[in-house]
Formats: sequence, structure tokens, C-alpha cells
Amino acid sequence: MTVLIVFFGVIAALYASVGFGGGSSYSALLVAMSVSAAAIPLISLSCNLIVAAGGVAHRARIRSIPWRQALPLVALSVPAAWLGGRTPIAEEVFLALLGAALVCSGGILLFGKTGAPSLPIVPSGPVLLLTGTGVGYLSGLVGIGGGIFLAPLLHLFRWNTPRRIAATASLFILFNSAAGLIGQIQKTGEIAPAVLREYGPLIVAVLIGGQVGSRLGAALLPEQVLRAMTAILVLAVGLRLLFPVVRRTLGG
Repeated sequence: MTVLIVFFGVIAALYASVGFGGGSSYSALLVAMSVSAAAIPLISLSCNLIVAAGGVAHRARIRSIPWRQALPLVALSVPAAWLGGRTPIAEEVFLALLGAALVCSGGILLFGKTGAPSLPIVPSGPVLLLTGTGVGYLSGLVGIGGGIFLAPLLHLFRWNTPRRIAATASLFILFNSAAGLIGQIQKTGEIAPAVLREYGPLIVAVLIGGQVGSRLGAALLPEQVLRAMTAILVLAVGLRLLFPVVRRTLGG
């Protein structure tokens, strides 16, 4: 547990410094430590919620959140995240989906660039809302905040400035983590309080780390270093989860 506490605090500080919650890395570490599949979303979403709340409070104070644009995007994603959290899913399917989500997250971190070419045509409002809804459902289902998927899409869509997209990603993570967590608690029932009590020190660690990261900003570590370090971890665990699935599929 001590190792997890230290790593969770550091991850929270690093991710909070650039506007994310760290859910994909929390999940990767929990998988690596052989934590049960039922407990992983509960822990990751709780930690995401704490880190994102600090990030949103900080960005609201400096007025970088485009509320008029962001709230409609978040509004449809919240019930989708709750539904994803409520959706019953077999452990094998959950681990396969989580592995795929981690591989995608790692790929985005490693190869994605905020300065990448944008689409020649800006998508319409309904397309953006459907995108937020889909990301929200996936977030609740596998226990991540979804900002790691949403932010690159918003850059691609030329939705707003990089600073405001980062602030919107924090808001998205906050609300979707809360909705997904409620759904997960309702789905898992009586095991949820026991899990949250057992892993409570991790939540305290990310509370402290997230506050530090939100205040220090990107000066804590160069963003390129953060992206590379976390991408390698997330990709490695994601591939480890997907390898047995691919092997069974090819063998079958």
C-alpha cells in the first residue's frame, strides 16, 4: 500500500499540473498490483474526482473555463457516464475494454500533439454532443474520467484555445467521474464501502498531490516528460491486459 500511496500522490500532482485527473494511470497501477477488477473503477474514479475538483476550482478562479460552451458538452455526458458505471460487465470483458482504453490513452499521450492539424470542417453542435456522450459512457464503464479522450478530439475539432480545452477537460472529468462513481457504487452494492475504506489512503494521497499540481502548473515537470513517462506505463499495462484476449482469439 505504501508504494501505491507514493505513486498515486505523484501521479495526481503531475496530471493536475496539465489539467487531467490521472484515471488511466491509477487503473494501470491497480492492475499491475493485482487489485480486483470490481474495485479498480471505484478507486480510480474516486481519485479522479478529488484531483479534478481541485483543478476545476483553480481554473474557475482564473476564469479559464468557457462555461457556455462546456456545460452542454458535459450535460449529456453525465447520464451516459452514470449508465456506463451501472452497466453490468463480465470481468474478462471489463479487463479487455480497460486494456483497449489504456492502449488508446497511452497512444494519445505518446503520439498526440495539441498542434496537430485540425479537421477541415468544424463538426456541428450535435456531433460534439454525441462525442461527449460516447466518451462519457466509456468513462463510466471502465472507470476513467474521459478527459484523455475528449481533449484531443476538441483540439481536432478546433473547439477552443488549448488553455480553455484543458479547463473543459477538467470539468468533464469532474462530472463524469462523479456520475460514473455513483453508477459503480450502485452496481457493486455492499462491496463499495469496504473498498473505499481499504483504499482510503490513496484518496488522501491524490488530494494532496492534486493540490500541489494544480498550483505549480506545468512547471512541475515539462509536459513532454510527463506524457512520455505516463504513456509508457499505461501502454505497457494496456498491452498486458490485451495480450491474453488476442492470444485466445487467434487460438480460437
